[in-house]
Amino acid sequence: MSIRIAGMGWVTPLGADLETVWQRIANGDVAEAKPMSNPETGRVHHCIQVPPKLVEHLARNPRLRRSSAISYFAVAAALRAMSNAGIEIGSRAAERTAVIFGVSDGGVIYTRKFYDQIVKQGANAASPLLFPETVYNAPASHLAAQLGIDGSSYTLVGDASVGLSAVQLGEQLLALGEADHCVVVACEELDWILCEAYRDWRFTRTPLAEGAAALVLSRSGRFSIETAGAAPFMSQREAGAAVDQVLERLASRVGSVDFMVSCDNGTFIDRAVAAGVNRWFPGLPEPASHPKRALGEMLAAGGLVNLIFAALRLEKAGGSRALVPVVGFNHQADAALVEMVR
Repeated sequence: MSIRIAGMGWVTPLGADLETVWQRIANGDVAEAKPMSNPETGRVHHCIQVPPKLVEHLARNPRLRRSSAISYFAVAAALRAMSNAGIEIGSRAAERTAVIFGVSDGGVIYTRKFYDQIVKQGANAASPLLFPETVYNAPASHLAAQLGIDGSSYTLVGDASVGLSAVQLGEQLLALGEADHCVVVACEELDWILCEAYRDWRFTRTPLAEGAAALVLSRSGRFSIETAGAAPFMSQREAGAAVDQVLERLASRVGSVDFMVSCDNGTFIDRAVAAGVNRWFPGLPEPASHPKRALGEMLAAGGLVNLIFAALRLEKAGGSRALVPVVGFNHQADAALVEMVR
């Protein structure tokens, strides 16, 4: 089943408006990586954060007042996607709308603070105000409440490919008639402990970044999207075989694609994707867009960001079909085709 994208929204280090971010990247703007230090050791890491002004208005919402940044990003991106789709918040459409949230690392800021208190002061010092925001599905709960949705709400945890897994779940809900719309959101927030972990594990040479991206999936819309289905791999050496699997599935369904949105981040992922594309889509031009070069490595949010880039480029620069491969650090590859509906 090929589902449709009815609305899109995001919150990125370069802005939150679709047109603004698209134009800034087209102009060659690159988000600035700023230092974030480990207060215990003084070790400095450079990462890319979302300007607080993009989401600070949400602090007026009583439910979100004490929430962590990741919930702000999720709600802001989803509201923009709903507006882009022309769906009013709190309307009767909420009764047939599902929330699907994808994340890699969750609310790391409050989680670190919560356990920091336990380690340094004992279990009795653990803050009950912090704990609710440490669970992975906290952003989905806040989002569902904001949208007036009291039905289906799911949280998927994975690597950079989890956004596409969330899209696949949305496809299933629509196919089964469980929902008329699915709000799919993927986002991340940054903390020094996360930056330090990814640096020590040598997962990326692209600066880590935070932000969110959201899609409203429906049975009608301006773009269709078809996912390949994830393929696992057990080591970096096997990544190429996993990419081959997902690209072969897509290549068997279409004759050609017009361009690709790159997921390159300076690691083994780049080689695996390049080899697979050369095999299954020979002659494809160099990637039309490299979002991570401008926005950084947004982890779970990165896959949906790239899907939005594909749709915007189809709309603004022409073409019929775009390829969006995604490979994650936790050993899973996936890919999608985005097509302009004529």
